[in-house]
Amino acid sequence: MAWSTQIDSYCERVDFTFWSEPVNALTNAAFLIAALYVWPRAKATPMGRALAVILFVIGLGSFAFHTFATGWASLADVLPIVAFILTYIFAANRDYFGLSTGRAVLVTLLFFPFAAATAPLFAQLGLGSSAAYAPVPLLIFIYAYLLKARAPETARGMAVGAVILCISIALRVADAPLCGRLPLGTHFAWHILNALMLAHMIRVYSRHMLEAGGMTR
Repeated sequence: MAWSTQIDSYCERVDFTFWSEPVNALTNAAFLIAALYVWPRAKATPMGRALAVILFVIGLGSFAFHTFATGWASLADVLPIVAFILTYIFAANRDYFGLSTGRAVLVTLLFFPFAAATAPLFAQLGLGSSAAYAPVPLLIFIYAYLLKARAPETARGMAVGAVILCISIALRVADAPLCGRLPLGTHFAWHILNALMLAHMIRVYSRHMLEAGGMTR
């Protein structure tokens, strides 16, 4: 895809002017608000603050995509999301399961074959482009199950996050099918719920670290 290629992916967009998706664009403020909310609450956990920074950047990247709607803006939208996923998986491997840094990195990299194997299965369920996101809540549920004996509160928190993300993905999927009856679409709700979910996941991590006494990691 060329950097300047125009992309029309969502119901709200009717042309390629900057403000053709005003609600989709402006609801990215939810990511910024969520990041500012968790920032002071993650002050004792450097990784939590790193996740808060990435959350803020997610809002900026998504805003760029829903205004410029180009190839480069799509990349600006996707890369921070991937960065958040990988950073959180690494943090979970290291700090929830106690793996060494090297092993935590290696297990984190397994996300790529995991996603490659499961995303096509979700695509067969009719999730469309949202199938690329569906492996994430599945993995969170798996981590929550594995943590239920070791860290039950953290496991519950992760399961709650996975449920929120499942609802969010459902709303993303519904954007195109409901377009005829709801010209605004439902993608804006994906932004709001994702912001809530990501902030929640950072809080789960921060609370885990504080309870475990790992404030400096």
